[in-house]
Amino acid sequence: MNDPSLPGDPSLRRWRLILGRHADRSLGGEALDRNGHEIDQALSWLYDRGHGGNGSSGRARGQGGGLEASRINALDWLGNIHRLFPKDVCERMETQALAEYGLTDLLKDPQALDRIEPNEDLARSLMGMRGRLGPDMQVGIRRIIATVVDDLTRRLRPVFHNAIHGRRHRFRRSHLPSAQNFDALGTLRANLRHFDPATGKLPIRTPLFFSRQKRKLPWTIVLCIDQSGSMAGSVIYSAVVAGILHAMPSVRLHLVVFDTQVLDLTHLCHDPVEVLMGVQLGGGTNIGRAMTYVEGLLTDPQRSIVVLLSDFEEGASPKALLASVARLRQARARLLGLASLTDQGDPWFDRQIAGRLKQLGMEVAALSPERLAEWFAEAMA
Repeated sequence: MNDPSLPGDPSLRRWRLILGRHADRSLGGEALDRNGHEIDQALSWLYDRGHGGNGSSGRARGQGGGLEASRINALDWLGNIHRLFPKDVCERMETQALAEYGLTDLLKDPQALDRIEPNEDLARSLMGMRGRLGPDMQVGIRRIIATVVDDLTRRLRPVFHNAIHGRRHRFRRSHLPSAQNFDALGTLRANLRHFDPATGKLPIRTPLFFSRQKRKLPWTIVLCIDQSGSMAGSVIYSAVVAGILHAMPSVRLHLVVFDTQVLDLTHLCHDPVEVLMGVQLGGGTNIGRAMTYVEGLLTDPQRSIVVLLSDFEEGASPKALLASVARLRQARARLLGLASLTDQGDPWFDRQIAGRLKQLGMEVAALSPERLAEWFAEAMA
């Protein structure tokens, strides 16, 4: 939060912003200057909603009605918070406005939508509440999700391309400069003759780069995605990864999502946004049914990889799940159970079921998307 430059004891100012306007008398009078009041009004507009009975706020409630915050609208509020707070705080407040306080007017106003800063947390929240929002809000939701998907795709596409389509060839040079293919030791040796003893510097006049050795890997990859609400963040990354893999000619991709039912979205995997707009987060879970469906997709199990993204909290009897995994391993398919596919580690998952799957030959891990690309490369080697 920007420093309001308020008079008096900083701790009193802090408590005044936490407790709200009704704490003025208890704290000994006026505690905020003009900038402080703007910050307080922005906080009140969000966290004092439902004041007088229905709100759920971290700020203390006063008595009676007449919130000053009602004088600003969603567009004013968005402009104010971006002026008053750091970017990460703004993103958190925008997400809370939609997910926790149901301020759907932010999505109805085209001008407000243009000022919302898309981010992964916001996209995850919108996915979770999409079914409760009207048709007039779907365009705004799609725009925000599309922006997040595009950003992730730009970051991850070269990672998966380099891991799956090629590896560095240490006996062949490339004339194309690439940071990932930079040959540091070779460059040092090739430029030693340019060393200047007077300055102690080594000018690099001829940088060297490895070429890439392309592989043709006719592997089938099945992404089997749990639609549980706890998997929302991983579902976003899964849709992005599916879109990247779908574009690779050396990979045949299947995309399956499930709760108690199984839905094959392979025909949509070229469009991650459409996949995410169709996902229904929450509900029950029948992992065994999904894995049994996946078995029927494999024509060459020995050249197949099945990635099960789930918290492994099986709602049905685990017998069908365990039997399916045993059959797939017996057919020599590569199996990976992902408890998470995000950059955040230590997810919750049913360790008992995960342990039983591991005993049957399924690798179980929580991986970042970058590490998943490396895992694919190792599995296909």
